[in-house]
Amino acid sequence: MDMAAHPYPPSTDAPARWSTLAQEAAEANAFYAPDMLGAALDHLAADGTVRLIEAQSDNGLIGLLPMVVRHRHGRIPFNCVSNWMHDHCFFGAPIVRQGQELAAWHSFMAQIDAAPWARGFLHLQGIDAAGANAAAIEALCVEQRRGWREIHRYDRAMLRSDLDADAYWETQVRSKKRKELRRLQKRLADLGAVEQRLLTDPAELAVWCSDFMTLEASGWKGREGTAIACKPADTAFFRAACAAACDAGRLHMLRIDLDGRAIAMLVNFRHGDGAFSFKIAIDEELGRFSPGVLIEIANLHAVQGDPTIGWMDSCAAVDHPMIDSLWAERRTIVQYRIALRGKGMARLQRSAAFAFANGVETLAGFLKGQG
Repeated sequence: MDMAAHPYPPSTDAPARWSTLAQEAAEANAFYAPDMLGAALDHLAADGTVRLIEAQSDNGLIGLLPMVVRHRHGRIPFNCVSNWMHDHCFFGAPIVRQGQELAAWHSFMAQIDAAPWARGFLHLQGIDAAGANAAAIEALCVEQRRGWREIHRYDRAMLRSDLDADAYWETQVRSKKRKELRRLQKRLADLGAVEQRLLTDPAELAVWCSDFMTLEASGWKGREGTAIACKPADTAFFRAACAAACDAGRLHMLRIDLDGRAIAMLVNFRHGDGAFSFKIAIDEELGRFSPGVLIEIANLHAVQGDPTIGWMDSCAAVDHPMIDSLWAERRTIVQYRIALRGKGMARLQRSAAFAFANGVETLAGFLKGQG
């Protein structure tokens, strides 16, 4: 089905169906859960280019895949289709019903193959290499003898442990670093009253969102124009996503205050038994006290102290110097290039595009190896 950005939702029962699907998901993805996805569609897809592919079975909705057409694939200037990962989306696994993973992917691929707007090939980003979607994708491509290729992978920090926060901290962080951080905490306390808080009152959400955006914009992101507050659409998305997630019980927001003023804040979004670290903001003028690390210590205690959170994905870039030194577990994220089928000229164009992209990549790897 095609999804125009306005009006939203596409049908009156869509949010309820998506919510039911999200509760039965084989693989958690807070970014495609109805609260965050709905906010993104409302505020970040104003051009109407996002398409929603719904996989159906006799038992109803079994899969949801947001998609876009891209006019470049890396350095290659031609069209392909991809799962939609906007600037504030850090995981791209579709929502598929547990036990129906392969059936959902059969439906996804059949619809994409038949879509006249689907040019080139399918480029999937932000997929967990060990997740349910990756397993279903590989099984489908083998079954259908459909061309596919893993084109990139990296590891990012993840928190998944049965240890309590104190035991995890002592086990994973060097004693010298723990001692230095205790010293910084004491020095910070010398400046005034330090308070750590977890958002528990929905009535405070609007103020917390404002405080977060102000804090983020005060630093390098504000100077470079990438802070949430720099773009009205991003601001509207952030407030809407936080409000919807809060209503659904999926928002996890922390702050550290100094004399009542926020100096570090962190936003997480939950789905199922997991959570995804979304954004962090700090007072850079207090950088000598490592407020980013201090808020992550608070986050560690909040997560490990909550029995309903089984794990947290850092959503961090590869080799992140801060979080990689604090969290020991890793999640492998991959990208796939998958061949599309069709009839007539569409099939020829898609076959040529898939072969050309693979050839360019192989040649680039060869030349790099010769350099």
